[in-house]
Amino acid sequence: MALVRVQNFAVSLDGFGTGEGQSADAHFGHAGDRLHEWMFTTRWWQPGGSGGVDDAFVRQHDVGIGAEIMGAGKFGHPGWHEDPDWRGAWGPNPPFHTPVFVLTHHRREPIEMAGGTTFHFLDASPAEAVDVAREAAGGKDIRVGGGATTIREFLSAGLVDHLHVVVVPILLGRGVRLWDGLEGVERDFQVESTSSPSGVTHVTFTRTTA
Repeated sequence: MALVRVQNFAVSLDGFGTGEGQSADAHFGHAGDRLHEWMFTTRWWQPGGSGGVDDAFVRQHDVGIGAEIMGAGKFGHPGWHEDPDWRGAWGPNPPFHTPVFVLTHHRREPIEMAGGTTFHFLDASPAEAVDVAREAAGGKDIRVGGGATTIREFLSAGLVDHLHVVVVPILLGRGVRLWDGLEGVERDFQVESTSSPSGVTHVTFTRTTA
């Protein structure tokens, strides 16, 4: 059966997956780009970049993915639903290239973008969202893209088969945490970590229990 995966989700040392003060001009709040600078130096991101550990992990983002699920906070800033022209934070050709199911209480018609991405707006539980995404994925895996609250809900529901977290050596102090309420979640997974010369640590959780 197709897996439910999280790929390349970056958190600070104190566990924040986004900063405080998210807005249309600051998608990650006061964190800015600091959670993702490790990615920007890879060969996957730019010609001549690093071809090492970080590059190897980031290239797994799209492999075998047939659909994505994301929370309303990843799709847009607070209040995006009041802007009928808001089409997400990634420009005309978003990096997903699959059907994307945005979990929100504010439904709207699907938005078809360049490159194969179509945003669908879904008011559903995590389990219901997985069922819808699995049908759309055509036998491929489903990526839960974030943010932290959405990933936490899917972990709490026991729906994540593979989780890749990138621990970035910064302290944010405020924002949205990934791990709150997930005490002992590691017992359901085989956990491995790989350190990178860039300073980040890649931690993978592979489910071992049904």
